[in-house]
Amino acid sequence: MKKFLMGFVYAGRGIAAALRDELNLKIMVAVAAAAVALGFYRGLSRLEWAAVIICIGLVLALELFNTAAERLVDILSPQHDPRYGMIKDITAGAVLVASLAAAVVGMLIFIK
Repeated sequence: MKKFLMGFVYAGRGIAAALRDELNLKIMVAVAAAAVALGFYRGLSRLEWAAVIICIGLVLALELFNTAAERLVDILSPQHDPRYGMIKDITAGAVLVASLAAAVVGMLIFIK
């Protein structure tokens, strides 16, 4: 049970480190907070809340994954290597795709 609970501690450390160091993650958290505030203001339905929360979770999770991938690539290849650069580009692309999809969902929900 202790190992299980420590997993939450380690995950929290990772999230805290990414929030401390990554501007993009800070911006995404601010946008997520604004979406939540707007959701309360607009009185979203349960289904709309589900869509908003899923989008927020997906975008933030992918940004954390992207951050981890970038840090790993920087450790493995301190010098520029186009093969490793492509890994960074692909993970950033995943964040972009999720962010664009989340923006569309946000427009569908908030623009009436």
